[in-house]
Amino acid sequence: MSREGMSKDPPAIERILFTEEQIAQRIHEVAAEIDERYRGKPLKLVGVLKGSVFFLTALARQIQIPVKIDFLAISTFSNKSSAPGIVRIAKDLDEPIENEDVLLVEDIVDTGLTLRYLLQALSSRGPNSLAVCTFLDRNSRRLVQIPVEFRCFEIPDRFVIGFGLDHNQLYRNLSYVAVMKPDKNA
Repeated sequence: MSREGMSKDPPAIERILFTEEQIAQRIHEVAAEIDERYRGKPLKLVGVLKGSVFFLTALARQIQIPVKIDFLAISTFSNKSSAPGIVRIAKDLDEPIENEDVLLVEDIVDTGLTLRYLLQALSSRGPNSLAVCTFLDRNSRRLVQIPVEFRCFEIPDRFVIGFGLDHNQLYRNLSYVAVMKPDKNA
């Protein structure tokens, strides 16, 4: 489709939650915390596809210590729209993580159920250490407590888009994070 045929209307945004500048500043601060924690050691960043790609890329560019990058993808299946689903790994890591310091990079931590599953699955593979870094943390919806060592922002219980987060696979490419109008994400 040509650019002329694409909609020029902005997404249905209620308000911008974090600007591009705020995001860049906070990622810089979190990267400095990671550098301090892992100083002298190589670190493997494991991104959870697809949402973490934007955050992981920006974060990796700010981290000063040597890093390796790998990805995994998950699928969630549920027979009820409001019930937590069954999680499985849809795309596994390309390289083993045994004896590596691993930082699992998420776009958003919500209920904690998916993250708990991932932490259990990855810890069974014998990493030297395993920690979590998330771009957004919606702690108000947490059903299981899981350790989140590094976070950029805590957010309210609202549907957000941008900087990797989507609505029907759209709006990931926004350079900011915005709250969608309630009637648009029903």
